[in-house]
Amino acid sequence: MKEYIGIDIGGTKCAIVRGNEKGQILEKIRFITKDKTTTLQELFKAVRHLWSEQVKAIGVSCGGPLDSKRGIILGPPNLPGWNCVPITELLTQQFNVPAYLENDANACAMAEWHFGAGQGCKNMVFLTFGTGLGAGLIFNGKLYRGASGMAGEVGHIRLFEHGHVGFGKAGSYEGYCSGGGIAQYGLGSAAQLSELAVAGDTSAIKIWEQTGQYLGKLIAILIDILNPDRIVIGSIFIRSGQFMVQAMYQVLETEALSTSQKACTIVPAGLGESLGDTAALCVAMRICT
Repeated sequence: MKEYIGIDIGGTKCAIVRGNEKGQILEKIRFITKDKTTTLQELFKAVRHLWSEQVKAIGVSCGGPLDSKRGIILGPPNLPGWNCVPITELLTQQFNVPAYLENDANACAMAEWHFGAGQGCKNMVFLTFGTGLGAGLIFNGKLYRGASGMAGEVGHIRLFEHGHVGFGKAGSYEGYCSGGGIAQYGLGSAAQLSELAVAGDTSAIKIWEQTGQYLGKLIAILIDILNPDRIVIGSIFIRSGQFMVQAMYQVLETEALSTSQKACTIVPAGLGESLGDTAALCVAMRICT
């Protein structure tokens, strides 16, 4: 069976996995992200440790901006100093197999479409809803990147004229529908806000309801413009969706086109904690590209 190496580069940690074409994780190494030079050295060391003769390609999932066609990381805000890093060229030189790079939202969309909650649909939107807010778009079974590879940056859309800052823009959807945005309410992280809501804290419950309303507005825009079969939502929605869904659907009923809304199911991501690992493997496998 064919095997692949998947590399998930994050601002806090990196994960390197070896897996097979069924999406099964065979081995994994994790370490804390450090400066660029040290992190690259540890990445290459981890790949060597996981290597087998069955490995056919390497996939890298990383936050943008990046150039997926040329395989270059272009200085993501959560990776200071990673300016114009030709990551796929470096990996191919080291290991003599093809290497590919993809935006993490796109990579997660591939994984959920092929192995997770998006199975069986042709047109799918994946919303990250994690530290930030982005989308991966799959139309007619193919990943859609756009003219400059920047398609799906829904967190940059403005919700309010002023307000929480996300994606470098005050009042953006990322400023309200993301972990970074939720923390700006001043009651702690999204995880802490969930704990407060479970305990009956009225302020926390109200914030989650507002977040559900804002999420509903964004999803209504996506449904009206893109008319997808399914919208899959990751991270915070998996853990805390129960506090948001009622308000979200109330907004959808008034904001989205009825026929389009009925054609679209909205579900939490199905791969859970293995999503990032499987996403990097899907980049290597060239799923729906």
